Amino acid sequence: MIRAMTFAGKTVAVFGLGGSGVAAAQSLVAGGADVAVWDDGVAAREAAAASGFKVVDLSSADWTTFAALILAPGVPLTHPEPHWTVVKAREAGVEVIGDVELFCRARAMVAPKSAFIAITGTNGKSTTTALIAHLLRELGFDTQMGGNIGKAILTLEPPAQDRVYVVEMSSYQIDLTPSVHPSVGVLLNVTPDHLDRHGTIEHYASVKERLVSAADAAVVAIDDKWTGQVAARLEDSGRLYPITVGRGAVLVPRLYAIGSSLFVHEKSGSYATSEEVVQLDGIPSLRGAHNVQNALAALGALRALQELADRGEVELTVNGVPHRIWDIERIAQALKSFPGLAHRMEQVGQTDQVLFINDSKATNADSTDKALASFQGDIYWIAGGRAKSGGITSLAPHFGRIRRAYLIGEAEDAFAQTLEGQVDYVRCGSLEAAVTAAAHDAGLERGCETVVLFSPACASFDQFRNFEERGDAFRRIVEMLPGVSKSRGTV
Repeated sequence: MIRAMTFAGKTVAVFGLGGSGVAAAQSLVAGGADVAVWDDGVAAREAAAASGFKVVDLSSADWTTFAALILAPGVPLTHPEPHWTVVKAREAGVEVIGDVELFCRARAMVAPKSAFIAITGTNGKSTTTALIAHLLRELGFDTQMGGNIGKAILTLEPPAQDRVYVVEMSSYQIDLTPSVHPSVGVLLNVTPDHLDRHGTIEHYASVKERLVSAADAAVVAIDDKWTGQVAARLEDSGRLYPITVGRGAVLVPRLYAIGSSLFVHEKSGSYATSEEVVQLDGIPSLRGAHNVQNALAALGALRALQELADRGEVELTVNGVPHRIWDIERIAQALKSFPGLAHRMEQVGQTDQVLFINDSKATNADSTDKALASFQGDIYWIAGGRAKSGGITSLAPHFGRIRRAYLIGEAEDAFAQTLEGQVDYVRCGSLEAAVTAAAHDAGLERGCETVVLFSPACASFDQFRNFEERGDAFRRIVEMLPGVSKSRGTV
């Protein structure tokens, strides 16, 4: 656990007692702070009291006694309106921060030259975070991964010069981290998402930009409008590492792809060279154009980190001994052993002719677009849940390869209207009914690559608590189908 010693001897309020909130409270207590916790949920308050925390009703507390409010990232900071705790904090002149801010302050105090890679983007950030962490571990580094993926950041091992931190950051977390200053910031893409919490895409994009603008080195994918604009603003900073999958970008990239081959572009004086790092064909966990970008971003982060180390801005050591991170042969081997992520293009079962793919993490149309683009054969597509703005109209270029769609959840009616006359569809209501129907229909197909793809393009909250629970349910249903063998792994 990381101790938040920067608030030693002070009183701090914590609102929101999920995983990150509880970890923040524990960290603050361990660091010597007096902590008052609260949550709108009775069960969460009771659990906190049973764990020994001081539960204080923040609605009637004296806010002038607090040095800070630690806000859970799921609680509105600005839109659709600030949470009541935020209003009270601002009225009392109390700073509002999150758990990642506590980490940043602890790192700055204890090990400011420890390597810290922060990854953001609308889509792909979890895969990229996991891939970077995997590469670093395979290269021999003590690698701590957390944030918006896996562990709450304050549950990681304490900052130390020998440790490398790989942290996924959502826009909510960036908003609550005013002193964020990663060694390497990675920005993958920006598409409309979470606009209920940011108001406009311009504000949403500006939050994402703040992460890379504050970094010692900025790895920015330059293939969409918003990230291209961010890169252009950073072009003269000397800190930019543009990456592209080859869509006619204006800036000269440091890393780029031709098909599934990844290259690094080096310039020395008037000479420039390009060197192939790896060919992604044959790596099942990195299938699809979206994973080409994810892999480029991971390579960009490692290249940037090595150059920071060469300049003495970060320390890359193993057991106290300087250790190079940029080793193309070892990186290529490590890429081939990447296992992928659960719930993201995860193969959970198969018959002689049908693959069952769990892509429950696809909570918006842009993410589902990448999943649909990854298969050449017939697709039996299960979609639906709680729809996000924009629906699935952007997926129209893929409609010709969808043999049938199986609609579930609150989005059934809206998705049916979009598909009408373009894709054969069935209203199934429940996930179980959809899987059963899709498996039956796909079993009648004799194509060379037939896929039952669960890529909802929706949030899960109408029927499930989160996408993990939704994905686990899909896997269990598939494994109960007759003739299906389990085949865990990412495609």
